[in-house]
Amino acid sequence: MSNPLFVALDVPDPARAAELARTVAPHTGGLKLGWEFFAANGPGGVAAVGQCGLPIFLDLKLHDIPNTVAKAIAALAPLRPAVLTVHAAGGAAMLAAAKAAAPEGTKIVAVTVLTSLDEDDLRNIGVADPAGEQVRRLATLARESGCDGIVCSGAEVAAARAGWPDGYFVVPGIRPAGSEVGDQKRTITPHDALAAGASMLVVGRPITAAPDPARAARDIAASL
Repeated sequence: MSNPLFVALDVPDPARAAELARTVAPHTGGLKLGWEFFAANGPGGVAAVGQCGLPIFLDLKLHDIPNTVAKAIAALAPLRPAVLTVHAAGGAAMLAAAKAAAPEGTKIVAVTVLTSLDEDDLRNIGVADPAGEQVRRLATLARESGCDGIVCSGAEVAAARAGWPDGYFVVPGIRPAGSEVGDQKRTITPHDALAAGASMLVVGRPITAAPDPARAARDIAASL
């Protein structure tokens, strides 16, 4: 994946997703499809978007008992996603089962702390440590369980990279300077995220909601 920019197509309409995919394709390294799209269109919708030829990051954040997660990943295998997410909080056995079930060529990356959460949110769910410490703990768990990498915010990626030099680091919450942060609480600019050690930069609304999505994607790619 030479271009680290992945555009999040967080729309339920498959025609709109396909249109956006065609528009940004020359300027991006891949496309992210999450639950909003998957709930509306299922595996068939993912396959249709994948026909554009770009790698697909299937962001389903699977979190269940090991057997259920393994069977879900096996069912998704025909889609051959480039990257597939599970929740690190599912534990070592679930993470290992996820990796064992993944098809060849699919990276399994573990979600650590969502970028919509801050320290107050973590305390509310019983995590007393700061976000950085929780990310470090879950990154170690993911690495020891055989995962390919993690999802974390730009604030934690440098420390995560230092502890896992060959890991694959997906960084959402990417916002170009001056952009609206929306529901994200821990954001970073594309250039700073890449400099800190990100492997993949996930950008959604700053591109897909822009008056000219192609230009927005091109400008972000150029900033790298």
